[in-house]
This record gives sequence, C-alpha cells and structure tokens, in this order.
Amino acid sequence: MAEHTDSTASTRTLVLAGATSAAGLATARALIAANARVIATGRSVERLQELADAGAQIEIADATSVEDMTALASRIGPVDAVVPLVGGWRGGGGLAGQSDEDFAALLPALHAVRATSRAFDDALRASDAGRFAIVSSTSVARPLAGGANYAAVKAASEAWTRAVAQGYAKAARESGERLRAAAVVFRAKALDPEALAARIVALWAEDAAELNDRVFDLG
Repeated sequence: MAEHTDSTASTRTLVLAGATSAAGLATARALIAANARVIATGRSVERLQELADAGAQIEIADATSVEDMTALASRIGPVDAVVPLVGGWRGGGGLAGQSDEDFAALLPALHAVRATSRAFDDALRASDAGRFAIVSSTSVARPLAGGANYAAVKAASEAWTRAVAQGYAKAARESGERLRAAAVVFRAKALDPEALAARIVALWAEDAAELNDRVFDLG
C-alpha cells in the first residue's frame, strides 16, 4: 500500500455518512477511482446497493445518530475524512410558509453534522491529515424569506463546522504540534454532484493550516 501523503486521496479512508444520494454515489466513485477506501452509510441496504456495486464498503447506520456513528467509529478503525451528506430542501410561501413541519424535516442535516463530527473527532485528530467537510448553501450568505427554514439550518451547520475547525486549531496549539486536521464548508447554489466529488477528492491538496475553517463556493 502506498504511503500517505498530504496531497492525495490515495489509500485514505473516508466515511460518507448518509450517502444514498446522487452526490454520495458520485463522490464514492471519484474517491474509489483515486484509490481511496470509502465507507458509505445509510439506513437501507437496498439504497446502499449501488454504492456497494461501485466498490464502497457499506454500513447500515443512521448518520443523524451519535450512538450509531460512535459505534461505527469504533468498528472501522482509523479514518482520514468524514463527510455528512444528509440533505434535502423544503420551502417556499414566503415567511408565512415556513412551517414547523418543514423545519423539522430539514433538521436531520444539522443532526448529521453534529453526530458525525462528535463521533469521529478523536479519529480525525489522530489522522496525519484528517478532514471534516460539509455541504452548505449559498443561501446562508443571502437568505430569502421563502427559504428561511433551509438557510437557518444550513447556517447552523456552518457554525457547528467552524466550531469543529476551532477545536482542531486549539488542540494543535495546546499540544505544541502542527495542525493536521481541517474542517471545511462547501457552498453550492444548486449542487453539482461531480463538482462536489472533485473537491472532496482534492481535500489533501492543501495543508491543514491553509484549509481549516475555510468556505469554498462550488458555483
């Protein structure tokens, strides 16, 4: 097996949590083509089958559950990157149309960011180049009344991820070691699965000190 370097995804182990989407499949295929080990999670073996066919290791686990994610972390051993991919959109109708039901339906995306970052915190800090990345939206920078629920959940997810980034930096500073782990945000207006896949494959193209706490626009 090739030696790990900070500039390649080759031989890295990545967890794609809640990966049963077009973005999850595109990312898994791109990473596998780059010689990475991909662990894809979902709640349905049937929906995970296409990922298994692409070469991913599949695990039945709820990405929004810290208990499930912690159990997964203990089973799979060393991990170099975690990307929660739970998403979805509901909105419209102006501010009056921002129902509690829609808000509740969007919250799993935030729950997945919280659960995965907490469960894999030790593993990502232990990696020689750990990466935590989330998918957000350009609506955070310019929220609209008809998408207030969605923008609020994405903004909260970004805030949590930036706190993860600060935690990585603080731990490195206090230990007197170089920063090895980085947390980043990918923002998209309309998510292009292939564009996201390319950016995740390139997560090791920059040193953690340059990458940590950055927001990237996927267009």
